[in-house]
Amino acid sequence: MSAVLFDFSGTLFRLEENETWLDGLTDDAGCPLDFHQLAELLRRMTAPTGQSVELDPDSQYAWDNRDLDPALHRRAYLEMLSRSGVSSVAQAEGLYRRLSDPGEWSPYPDTGEVLKTLAGEGIRIAVVSNIAFDIRPAFRDRGWDGYVDEFVLSFEVGAVKPDPQIFRIALDRLGVLAADALMVGDSAEADGGATAVGCDFALVQPLPIAERPNALLAAVAR
Repeated sequence: MSAVLFDFSGTLFRLEENETWLDGLTDDAGCPLDFHQLAELLRRMTAPTGQSVELDPDSQYAWDNRDLDPALHRRAYLEMLSRSGVSSVAQAEGLYRRLSDPGEWSPYPDTGEVLKTLAGEGIRIAVVSNIAFDIRPAFRDRGWDGYVDEFVLSFEVGAVKPDPQIFRIALDRLGVLAADALMVGDSAEADGGATAVGCDFALVQPLPIAERPNALLAAVAR
């Protein structure tokens, strides 16, 4: 193995529920949301695949192409939140700002260790993410950006997992063969698409941070 490709959301980092986010959040009837409702909203905002609400044709187009364009991403998620019971535009905007702020995302306990260890062994690293905002600050703020050789983000390269093209771009930038690379991610459908170009694939579960202390290290070790 000469390279590892990592997914971002649910793999290296997670958007965790925070009780402070509930301040002022209400449903369509004006009743305050509880912690379980917030958890469901975050699940809908961070699920790597699938769709949780029905959308009109224009909003469906935005949803289908959300990871290719920041404007479509914002439109799609604001509509999804509205149809999920957050009728207040201001409240939906507030939740979306948290979703799209890299500073709100928390790393899994072994993220720093696995990146440092691989980089120290001369193994090339890429973060390959379906996303429409820049996640580099989440790494830079922790001093981890030096471990990552390439960030291959869908909205920057014009390809979305499981499209083989996004994995080919990552491999070409790293200068490695697919047979010598491992893709680690939380979605067999999206991240597992790397197997179509010849990469190995390791699945990790997008569990709460406290419940997943060493899945990345275990995946790479296997």
